[in-house]
Amino acid sequence: MPSARRHGLMIGAGAAALALILWFSHALDGWERTSWDWRVRLLAKPGPDTEHVVLVLLDQASLDWGQQENGLSWPWPREVYGPILDFCARGGARAVAFDVLFTEPSTYGVWDDEALAAAAARSGVFIGARFLNVRPGELVASGVTDPIPELAAVGLLANVSDAPDPDGIMRSAGLVRSFDGALIPSLGLGAWLVGAGIDADPVMEDGELRFGDHRVPIAPDGTALLRYRGSPDVFPTFSAASVIQSELRLLEGEEPTIDPDVFRDKIVLFGFSAPGLLDLRPTPTSRVSPGIVVHATVVDNLLSDSFMRTAPNAAAGLGILVLALAVGVMITAGVRTRGTVLIALVTLPLPALLGCAAYAAGLWWPVLPATAAVATALFGGLARNFAVEGKQRRFIKSAFKHYLSPDVIERILVDPDALRLGGERRELTIMFSDLAGFTSLSEGLDPIELTSLLNDYLTDMTDIILEEGGTLDKYEGDAIIAFWNAPLEQPDHAARACRAAVRCQRKLAERRPAFRERCGRDLTMRMGLHTGHVVVGNMGSHQRFDYTVLGDAANLASRLEGANKAFASDTMISGATLAQACDSVMVRDLGTVRVVGRGEPVAVHQLIGLAGEERPAAIRNFDAGLARLRAGEIEAALAAFEDLSDDPVAVCFADRCRAARDAGEPFLGDWNLTSK
Repeated sequence: MPSARRHGLMIGAGAAALALILWFSHALDGWERTSWDWRVRLLAKPGPDTEHVVLVLLDQASLDWGQQENGLSWPWPREVYGPILDFCARGGARAVAFDVLFTEPSTYGVWDDEALAAAAARSGVFIGARFLNVRPGELVASGVTDPIPELAAVGLLANVSDAPDPDGIMRSAGLVRSFDGALIPSLGLGAWLVGAGIDADPVMEDGELRFGDHRVPIAPDGTALLRYRGSPDVFPTFSAASVIQSELRLLEGEEPTIDPDVFRDKIVLFGFSAPGLLDLRPTPTSRVSPGIVVHATVVDNLLSDSFMRTAPNAAAGLGILVLALAVGVMITAGVRTRGTVLIALVTLPLPALLGCAAYAAGLWWPVLPATAAVATALFGGLARNFAVEGKQRRFIKSAFKHYLSPDVIERILVDPDALRLGGERRELTIMFSDLAGFTSLSEGLDPIELTSLLNDYLTDMTDIILEEGGTLDKYEGDAIIAFWNAPLEQPDHAARACRAAVRCQRKLAERRPAFRERCGRDLTMRMGLHTGHVVVGNMGSHQRFDYTVLGDAANLASRLEGANKAFASDTMISGATLAQACDSVMVRDLGTVRVVGRGEPVAVHQLIGLAGEERPAAIRNFDAGLARLRAGEIEAALAAFEDLSDDPVAVCFADRCRAARDAGEPFLGDWNLTSK
């Protein structure tokens, strides 16, 4: 397994382990609950049965109406609630649940309690409130507070006590509590049971609450995770005052403000929303919700069988592990900076997106542990990459600083994949250059003077080669070997090499007078360029290696450099190089040549300038002579070449024409070289 992938898997496994430890130690619970609230607010929407749950709220407007219109101070006489029960019964409500604890006798007298009990009995679907003393996280109640006897004897009594999460927000609701060996339903569950006409006792078994064939997911402490439907006003809501007024109007034969049919076949829940009555609770969708909204949500979830479930720990843990491993492998896969940023942008939001998808499927999937795993894997992978890439950067700079330009090195550092250590077959343009007569020159100079002269010459030439994007292979005394199109790809490598050759010759011509003063003779340089496929890469031992080329194309470039001696030319390029650089250079045709060690003739050309420059008249005349030669008109060609006595190349062709004529041999511009 490649080391990068192995490192990625190790980083991912470590990130997952850390995230799971944080998860199971509850260190992330607070943030996870906050992320759940965000999901609820984003995705909550009315369900198919939301409209079948109706709220009647004793709001501030009702209190004001009671005080201003009827002189009622708080608490109201209990007989006032009778019209509400009667109106619901008149409209055909399936159940009417009161989220009000009547644990003390009315201050108005026993007749007041009896009036409320009578109204509850008339409705036939009344659910009263009782308070069970239950500690958070426990199922069994330690005690109970029941309503007054008059009301306790009427209808179903249901529990209204519940505990929020540690941050005070009601995300779950206790559907049942155990007291005295029996399971006591909550107000919401009781309202649903009465509305559905279910008499079966609830049974807890295997994480479910059962009522006959009906199943509800439930925690061991009797709580269920609620699917909130939106803001508190998502349920049809009426004020207590408007309901009372409507019933009184009907009794007097007047038109009601509310049509009783709005309660037909609905489950009605009565509660307080006035701020002063202290029954406001925070929920994921609102920090100020009437407590009755929690019971209404229970009824809604029961009607539509849509309670949320907590994702199984094993499945969630496996998902976190897979996610962390995937991120670890991706981030250590050798991607560039842009790819790393893309991976982070995609993977960091992924846990939240998975959490939303799980919410739509009815599951609470842990977002924060997954986010912690992804973030840790990203950080670990980046730290590993920084360490590895730092080592790689140092290696690249050390390995290439002597034969690549700083710009090329920086491009390799940005994209290390462009550098392939070891050998690979690639088409390159290769340059060989040499100073003519350097051996005799070196014998006549002091070693220190020779070294200084050679360093100045090599510096001038190397600067130009590197500026044109070339790679310096090596120096061999005064000889320079360079190539283009490795380690970085350069589609215009032939043009770059030719341009470098022209610039090098012109730089040497510029410096020739100064060099003459130092060594007593003119320096001339021969250059050979060829384009072809070679093996290029770091070659040598593990302790010492060179980035170099091997292959026939490199040998031919070297032979072309030597062939300049036979032609009296300075820079010779092959037809393969010209074919790729033809739009960038100016050349003259030199015919073909067979070099030592190669059987096939090679088309060669003298590089004399760059495209767009004026073609010298002497070169045009030479071209005409070569055309005569190829047509078999050797005497006419000889005459043309002899007219160019100031052109060393033309002089060589004239000599070759005379030799062929005198020997009676044909000569059409093909040269056979017998020495390097």
